[in-house]
Amino acid sequence: MKDYTVDELNHAINQWIRGRNALRNREVFRMSFIDGIPQEQIAEQFDMSTRQIQNIIYACQRQLFPHLK
Repeated sequence: MKDYTVDELNHAINQWIRGRNALRNREVFRMSFIDGIPQEQIAEQFDMSTRQIQNIIYACQRQLFPHLK
């Protein structure tokens, strides 16, 4: 996989992460994948369990990564 700029990643996230709760899921994924914020901290901010955050991140990866080369 090539190195992407933050702008390119944000564009891809906006384009490919869709579905129910897409806005929240994009934000969670950005916080984890781009900003490197620990999942525990993200969970606190969204009032969710760490497991729920992990599930969101994995779902986003499945939607996004096939489109990144």
